[in-house]
Amino acid sequence: MVDRLLSLVVAEMLFERFPEENEGKLARRSAALVRRETLAEVAAGVGLGAHIVMSNGEAESGGRENPSLLADVCESVIAALYLDGGLGAAEDFIRRHWQRPMERSDKPPLDSKTALQEWAQGRGMPLPSYRIANREGPDHAPTFTIAVSVADGPEATGRGSTRRAAEQSAAGALLKMVQADG
Repeated sequence: MVDRLLSLVVAEMLFERFPEENEGKLARRSAALVRRETLAEVAAGVGLGAHIVMSNGEAESGGRENPSLLADVCESVIAALYLDGGLGAAEDFIRRHWQRPMERSDKPPLDSKTALQEWAQGRGMPLPSYRIANREGPDHAPTFTIAVSVADGPEATGRGSTRRAAEQSAAGALLKMVQADG
């Protein structure tokens, strides 16, 4: 429910800010703005971590900075605003706190996974293959190591606090390798 509310408001903001952009570019912008990483960034930016009720052990192990928890709390705040004050209250919060992430770049973002996929397809190669190489840390704050390769080419790894973040990191590392090779 909250993801659709966020997507609706972000879509409206994007149409207002980039009226001449095509659907594909707007979709890439939207995907970057509604993903969990942006929710966590907004939550951290407004200091929501300080207001999370949690055990001392959870707090001591970095729970207040955990991107997954912060994203969940941000979604909860948007839901509470919507339930208590209606669409207008939720929209005001989203517009105020998503403006900065939206304005970061004049160009639509092209995430590393998409760029690697386009690189491979442009050369008639199969899609990149991702695998979990390692997972460590406690359940509430895992660290993933992901390996990626294309066809029989070199393999690169990336680390992140979420599988998606680690995949992005790995894709970026592989792109640097293949682009350096010419």
